[in-house]
Amino acid sequence: MKATLYTIIALIAFAANSLFCRMALAEGYIDAWSFTIIRLLSGAICLSIIMGVYSYNLRRKDLTLNNPQNKAILKDKGSWLSSLSLVVYALCFSIAYVELDTGTGALILFSAVQLTMIGWGIYKKEQLSALQWMAFIVAVAGFVYLMLPSAAVPSVLAATLMAISGMAWGIYSIRGKTCVSPLRATGFNFIRSLVAIPLLLIIGMVYLKNMPLAAISIEGILLACASGAIASGMGYSVWYMAMPLLKSTQAAVVQLCVPVLAAILGVVFLSEQLTLPFILASAVILGAVLVFILNKKTPQTAS
Repeated sequence: MKATLYTIIALIAFAANSLFCRMALAEGYIDAWSFTIIRLLSGAICLSIIMGVYSYNLRRKDLTLNNPQNKAILKDKGSWLSSLSLVVYALCFSIAYVELDTGTGALILFSAVQLTMIGWGIYKKEQLSALQWMAFIVAVAGFVYLMLPSAAVPSVLAATLMAISGMAWGIYSIRGKTCVSPLRATGFNFIRSLVAIPLLLIIGMVYLKNMPLAAISIEGILLACASGAIASGMGYSVWYMAMPLLKSTQAAVVQLCVPVLAAILGVVFLSEQLTLPFILASAVILGAVLVFILNKKTPQTAS
């Protein structure tokens, strides 16, 4: 039940993140570089405050001296590799997002995520049953059917950046399987990512040399903060809570639900049109993912 609850919350956060990015970048409220910087900064600040309160409560109750698990929690500070993956994912996604159609971007991103995480799962000998392979194929078919109408031939650079973003996210997700404290691991990953901000500022100034500062609106800043503090910071923490409870293959497949959830949020909050093809494709994807997750014949990961 914990795995299901954490996964659902995380997927909703991912969908909300997609919505925030769409509103901020597609509407031109802010540029991709500034959005990424504010997103990382707001996530780091939000998680730092939460971590500070949490650590203070542990120490105030003197639990660290009596509970080895709490000692391990306070020692979990993420990793530089995870932070690098986070920065690469966020930056490449933001830049490629404005250059690609929604369907094209989603197809490339989630294809890269699936290949990375399922490939790692197979490498770690997470065997899939015939029913799970069938469910996976059906879910991918439904996903392609959902995204293909809005897809277009992408530029090589934008497609490459989105593929890199998907691989980076796959790596970041996989690294969450070994964390002791999801909150602290995510928080320190965001804090470490701030090291990249000066470099992003320099590159962004060159990349955006013809864009006036006024192009960054208050709406763009607020959406970037919401993406960083809520959808990314808190959402990724919950995802790291779910990852140790999921196989890499399961974590990969459930993310095919994100475009469906993002589209539903678009209908609710942006008054986007709900179509019959969307309903059919969503039913196929969600049904196939459910079959994949509920199948109990998958052998345990070899040690």
